[in-house]
Amino acid sequence: MKVLIVFYSMHGHILKMAHAVAEGVDQVDGVRAELRRVPETIPEDVLRKAGAWEAHLECSSIAECMLEDLVEADAVIFGTPTRYGNMTGQMRLFMDKTGSLWLKQALAGKVGGVFTSGNTQHGGQESTILSFYTNLLHHGMVIAGLPYLFKGQMTMKEISGCSPYGASCVVGQDDPRMPVESELAGARFQGRYVALLTRSLAKDRAGIVEELKE
Repeated sequence: MKVLIVFYSMHGHILKMAHAVAEGVDQVDGVRAELRRVPETIPEDVLRKAGAWEAHLECSSIAECMLEDLVEADAVIFGTPTRYGNMTGQMRLFMDKTGSLWLKQALAGKVGGVFTSGNTQHGGQESTILSFYTNLLHHGMVIAGLPYLFKGQMTMKEISGCSPYGASCVVGQDDPRMPVESELAGARFQGRYVALLTRSLAKDRAGIVEELKE
């Protein structure tokens, strides 16, 4: 069984979280993770001025996601930075291309999750995940967040992302930072959680979808 991790990362934070999600998926027997990126739309000179060129090159080593990848996967976890409390334009452009899959309900019954990052502690991480989930619901997917079984999201010892909606990391504006261990642990937990649900549901998904067809 395959869990597809589809992400966009400009400065490398979401890429690091995506690798942690993949580690969690790969902890589950019989399930493997596969990373795919959505296409970059920002010109090279702008990426260089923003200090994002090295991260772009690292992301570019991962293959771009095709619609067939979504169809072939047993579950999909999406990762996107926060832009004003929503997904990035790059991810929005990709999701807008999935209309043909929506018409066929090709993703119906598959487990789906979302993780994110934000520049400030209260910069829209939760609203980004929640607004992303409306897309998954339209596709008929079964949403898997980050349950409080992951106790790390209750920490008061440090600045840390993560919520019951999904894993997240706080990037920092004046004090740039990469994801800390508590945030990476949340990403691994969400990946493992989705993988366990997928392994349990995948064998019955086709029958459920077929029975629900009118």
